[in-house]
Amino acid sequence: MFLKRPTNILLTVTCAIALLHFGREVLQPITLALVLSLALAPLIRAIVGLGISRTVATFIALGLSISALAGAGVVLVAQLYGLTADLPQYRAEIRAKLKEVQVLTEQPLARLPAELLEGVPGATASGTSLRSRRGTTQPVPVVIREPTSTQDSLTRAIGVVSGPLGTVGLVLVLLVFVLLDQENLRDRLVRLAGQREVSRTLKGLEDAAHGVSRFFFSQFIVNIVFGAVIGVVLWLLGIPHAVLCAALCAVLRFVPYIGALIAGGAIALFAAAVDPGWTLALVALALFVALEVVLAYVIEPRVYGHSSGMSALAVIVSALFWSAVWGPVGLLLSTPLTLCLVVAGRYIKGLEPVTILLAEIPDASAAQRFFHRALSGDAAAIIADARVFLRKSTLARYCDQVVLPGLALAIGDLRGGRTDKVQEERLRSTIALVADTLAAGKHTGRARRLTVSMLNESIGAHLRRRREEQLGRWQGSLDVPARSIVLSVGFSNIREEFRSELLVLALREAGIDARSIMLDDEDEEARPDAEHLVSTVFVVYPIETPFEAWNEAIDALRENLPDVPLVTIRPREDVTADAALVAGRVDMVLQSFEEALAFVAPVKEAKAAKAAAR
Repeated sequence: MFLKRPTNILLTVTCAIALLHFGREVLQPITLALVLSLALAPLIRAIVGLGISRTVATFIALGLSISALAGAGVVLVAQLYGLTADLPQYRAEIRAKLKEVQVLTEQPLARLPAELLEGVPGATASGTSLRSRRGTTQPVPVVIREPTSTQDSLTRAIGVVSGPLGTVGLVLVLLVFVLLDQENLRDRLVRLAGQREVSRTLKGLEDAAHGVSRFFFSQFIVNIVFGAVIGVVLWLLGIPHAVLCAALCAVLRFVPYIGALIAGGAIALFAAAVDPGWTLALVALALFVALEVVLAYVIEPRVYGHSSGMSALAVIVSALFWSAVWGPVGLLLSTPLTLCLVVAGRYIKGLEPVTILLAEIPDASAAQRFFHRALSGDAAAIIADARVFLRKSTLARYCDQVVLPGLALAIGDLRGGRTDKVQEERLRSTIALVADTLAAGKHTGRARRLTVSMLNESIGAHLRRRREEQLGRWQGSLDVPARSIVLSVGFSNIREEFRSELLVLALREAGIDARSIMLDDEDEEARPDAEHLVSTVFVVYPIETPFEAWNEAIDALRENLPDVPLVTIRPREDVTADAALVAGRVDMVLQSFEEALAFVAPVKEAKAAKAAAR
């Protein structure tokens, strides 16, 4: 039973790969037509937006595309014709440079003075043997060729030309029918998926079409601009036929990774053929590499964004796979084909592993990633993610969307017995390190090293003690305006104490004077008489504390702070306390730290305005 499912999956994948390989003669033209239809979709939509019917817009888009390709072909043919006229001198220069490279590789010590080679064993012998080999007459192989008739030559030429031209014509015909019958094809796919999956099928088709169209359009613009820049640079360097080199770079960049390497090598070879020395070739290659690095690591991430939807490793793997199955055509179509599979995996259960393995961002929430990294002890990655998150948002939202849901996942694993002692200790230490770094106000930098594995207190107590060490016994001065302190209170258990301290961190990060106390603290006599300084009291929701003890604490707070509102924040995870009973004992029940921040922020702003008026 356990082996049946993997065997079926392996058999299905093997049959699919075999079908793709042996059916490539039929599948390649159809796939090319479908991908080109997606590439032309933005242009067709733009023309339709001008008030032209879709049929006329389709033929206009096809006419513009074919005209642009034909014009580019004419220019390239003219460049190639000019290149053939200069080819003899280029060939001679390339042969001379190849001979220099051969001498350097076969006899690297030949350039040293003879007196320095006397002590090098084998150096003279190797040079003599090389010269002796070059001096001897080598036998010339004799090739017997049978005479061919004019009919055979013409048949062979027609066969060579008709293959590519026939494929291009077939793809063009299929492209026309796909563009004209696009609505009908979509309806057929929806009917094929079933009436119950109409919304998911339409959403998948829209995402795939939009993703591939956006990717092709962005890639087309970037590659054309890159080719133009390369052409201008080569023209400024004095390299002839710069237009041909620019077109070569623009076209080859459509091939993932390999195309850029081929284009750079071709430019270096062409520059070496033009210049008698090596300076021009090295300068041209250096400029090409510099432009490619700027484009790949600075411009493309900003232009593409997440248009490809695939990780860098997925692009390489897909290029290897599709080139092995379909050859050069597969290499050219590797990214759009894999992108379609990645999008389909979000809506088709059978293709979900493809999305998980190849998508740019794994299908996991920020809270799940927080839990996974905390369980593995990767505090640096959590701090890095927090740094990115906090650049655009508040610590309160980070706690609501990442920390608290991640802790709920961790608690579920702990209660379910799915975590061993080592993982539990690592989880506790990592969360303590992350919380301590956030409390220290260093979420904009690296997490500092802290020994937390041997803590004898809970994480919440540790955070409160660290704050007392920095700000004083009462977590700050008591010489503050009346009703300016927000108090967070709870009981001394792990979950509630940590939630209380997280709330204090979130409020203090927003500039609010928030402090915390534990209701079951034995040192009650040492507490200051500062009730007039408190504006709001946040009582931690009873998660692990018995409701009776929590209720008695509420009565004590009402007695000591009769004019201060009591507010609690209900956790998103399940709790044992009755929500109606809890709501009846406090003045307000909030749902998140963000609501708590919004609740006390107007009080802070009113106090500031009042102080400014004075």
